Amino acid sequence: MPTFSFDGKKSPDPMTLPMMSLREVVMFPKSIVPLFVGREASIKAIETAVADYGKQIFLVTQKSPEKEHPEAGDLYRVGTVSKILQMLRLPDGTIKVLFEGVARAAWDPDVDMIPYAEEEGDYPKARFRVLDEAGEETAEGKALIRAVQDSLEEFGKVNKKVAPEAILAMSTIKDAGQLADQIMPHLKIDFSRKQEILEELDPNRRLERVYELLLGEIEIVSIEKRVKGRVKDQMEKNQREYYLNEQVKAINKEMGRDDDPQAEAQELEAQLDAKPMSDENRERVRKEIKKMRTMQSSSAEYTVVRNYIDWVLDLPWDNIKDDKDVDIKQARAILDEDHYGLEKPKERILEYLAVQTLVETMKGPILCFVGPPGVGKTSIARSIARSMDREFLRLSLGGVRDEAEIRGHRRTYVGAMPGKIIQSLKRVKFNNPVICLDEVDKMSADFRGDPSAALLEVLDPEQNYAFNDHYLDLDYDLSKVFFITTANSLEGIPLPLQDRMEIIRLPGYLETEKVEIAKGFLLPKQIKQHGLKPENLKVSDNAILDVVRYYTKEAGVRNLEREIASICRKSAMKIVEDHDRDKSILISKQSLQKILGVTKYTYGEREEEAQVGVCNGLAWTQLGGEMLLVEVVLMPGKGKVEITGKLGDVMQESARAAVSYIRSRSDLLGLKPDFYKLVDIHIHVPDGATPKDGPSAGVTLTTALISALLNIPVRNDLAMTGEITLRGRVLPIGGLREKLLAAHRGLIKTVLIPAENEKNLQDVPKDILKDLEVIPVKTMDQVIDRALEGDSRNVWVRNHGEAPVAACLLKEEFQRPARQ
Repeated sequence: MPTFSFDGKKSPDPMTLPMMSLREVVMFPKSIVPLFVGREASIKAIETAVADYGKQIFLVTQKSPEKEHPEAGDLYRVGTVSKILQMLRLPDGTIKVLFEGVARAAWDPDVDMIPYAEEEGDYPKARFRVLDEAGEETAEGKALIRAVQDSLEEFGKVNKKVAPEAILAMSTIKDAGQLADQIMPHLKIDFSRKQEILEELDPNRRLERVYELLLGEIEIVSIEKRVKGRVKDQMEKNQREYYLNEQVKAINKEMGRDDDPQAEAQELEAQLDAKPMSDENRERVRKEIKKMRTMQSSSAEYTVVRNYIDWVLDLPWDNIKDDKDVDIKQARAILDEDHYGLEKPKERILEYLAVQTLVETMKGPILCFVGPPGVGKTSIARSIARSMDREFLRLSLGGVRDEAEIRGHRRTYVGAMPGKIIQSLKRVKFNNPVICLDEVDKMSADFRGDPSAALLEVLDPEQNYAFNDHYLDLDYDLSKVFFITTANSLEGIPLPLQDRMEIIRLPGYLETEKVEIAKGFLLPKQIKQHGLKPENLKVSDNAILDVVRYYTKEAGVRNLEREIASICRKSAMKIVEDHDRDKSILISKQSLQKILGVTKYTYGEREEEAQVGVCNGLAWTQLGGEMLLVEVVLMPGKGKVEITGKLGDVMQESARAAVSYIRSRSDLLGLKPDFYKLVDIHIHVPDGATPKDGPSAGVTLTTALISALLNIPVRNDLAMTGEITLRGRVLPIGGLREKLLAAHRGLIKTVLIPAENEKNLQDVPKDILKDLEVIPVKTMDQVIDRALEGDSRNVWVRNHGEAPVAACLLKEEFQRPARQ
């Protein structure tokens, strides 16, 4: 049989070659493709082509790949004349053939197919004509070739299955049609679309269509690569987690533990159903449990969600400790047993307990105990809890600056936790404890928020039934909690917070009360703590009184307890030294200094005699009342006023107001109108290292100034308090009880108070009032009339050989009438 050669030009006459049909494969000219052949007709056609037709064969693609014996109508009309480069027979009877495309060719299935014939060996032949592919070379075609070759480089980067040598070879092709045919076998597209490219005879149009397919393939390969990367990472992660989870299960099985996440989630749901919470809160927590089911136990988010669920399930919610059957008499006995005095706070607590026995539900009261240190604010809160048979919690708010301490952190932060209120409720397991918020006046605000503002919701009975902690983000009922706050003063508590609390003042103790507290509470307590027996130590009442007067100076009893503890230590050492555990020691007033050393304070601080320019004032401090001595000295000068003693702004303003008042009353006082230009005035308040402030020293400053200007002494057994106005009116002050206690301690006989404070005398113990003459005053004239001493006539030469400084300040021949 003849051998044919093709030069790519249209054949003038039809040619005949063995024909082989291809399934889902399109052969292109100038391309080399390996194929596995198994059909008998195809194998026979290849063998005939090798033996009789110079290894040349006509390859045509089937329209329907599933047909085993295609007929003429099942084949496309355009195929490729190819050359068999290699042929390898395989053990299973199939052959592997390497084909090289030579040229496009067309045939007419209805005319050019030579049917199967027995004598020809059961394989088809076809008559075909080689198609002309010549096209014009244009500038657009060159640009298209360059664009395609640029895209080939990108295609080679994203598709690692294409050899770099193939990309390099295609980059050197300058013929549009040949370049298109070389690219097509590397594109993963449907064979029908490849057949369309094969049938396209215009090289430029064919390359343009190939360029479009190439760009699409680049995009698809890029997306496929990204998807494969994600899937691979996820598969590796899932395989790793699966492997680790299986290891954990195996370890738990060996250790006899059963760690089933689903069983754990079911257990949490069972606990949730048993919690007495609202349906809204229950549903939100159930969503968190559902979220936990889908997580791997090794993930960080799982730990966060699990901690949150544990916090919610550990809270008491509506778990109430029953205290409805409260015995008022027993509660009163408990309060009296723990604390001496404090009748008003005790009465308020008993009122609350009485109401509790009559009503089903009652919003928890908010009490605020205000008083100096050591008077028993925190301890009485503990006694309240004991009398109500409730759990007691103490939260110290001193120095708290972070709002999150009250309201908690949001779960977005690492290490987030609920606030102190929720943490405390988790510890006590009941939702109606007594919570003491200690030192509520010591909180402060900074960039982390204002904790006192966060307390507004906690301590408001109208809002705290739906308290929202930032960490829980659930409404929690705090209305059944009995909140008690303590403070040394109201100055550090914002007014909106004060408005939500019932203020109960705990004043300082009297001497008699301190003696009773020491005898009934402190001494037995310290005897027990020091390992002594009651018969080992006896302390006389006079000795205890001297400890109160000369070794302590406080409103409370903390230092008193320390001194009693010192007595117990000395006694214990004496008993051990003598090896006599039954020894009895008596501490009397005379032996007190041998045990406690020299006295620390003096009792009775008034001046021994009346002096000019020296006046006794009364002040309030956090430790109770104090005697405040004011001294005024006049010196020749030009009207300078010096104020010393570490006085605050308000007290300095009171001093200037006193000077202005005296200037406005100079005529009635018998002073020259320009007296203030002739002298320098120095006002001093001793104990200069202690800060002092407040308006209540106004009358004291004014009295001391008038005494110095008129050279009349002020009574040394008299003290006073009150605010002064420029018109000479005496305005009311606060802390009257503490100030009268200080006056009584200072051996004062007479105290001048503002008339408007007369109503406050009912809060002062009768034991104090019986030793004091308390005189209400409305004006400075009444103060001067009571405070200055002796006959006022010829005061500038009073018991002096020559006129003092004040003599030059008085009008000529002025004589003050004698006091009646």
